[in-house]
Amino acid sequence: MPIKWSALQISQAMDAVEHQLNLAEVFLDEAKAKAREARNIANLPSYMDGRLVQLITDVERLEYAKRSIDSVRKAIPKGAIETEQGIQKQGIQQNLGL
Repeated sequence: MPIKWSALQISQAMDAVEHQLNLAEVFLDEAKAKAREARNIANLPSYMDGRLVQLITDVERLEYAKRSIDSVRKAIPKGAIETEQGIQKQGIQQNLGL
């Protein structure tokens, strides 16, 4: 049974999201480094250190977003993207179900 949504558009959207995350990664790595530096401030109370550790952990969650992108890609039925690309190359329009 053919899918009614565009696997190709989903794939392209995930490519765009991944690209943006890759751009952000440099800045997030810098943010983590600065938060780690802040943990070395003299006489820092443990309650502040705990908050900085949580901040670092939150920034590291970028990996969760990348795993979510992989999950979306894996959910696309096998061959759906290639089939859609083939249809587009042939110039055949999909049935809109009207």
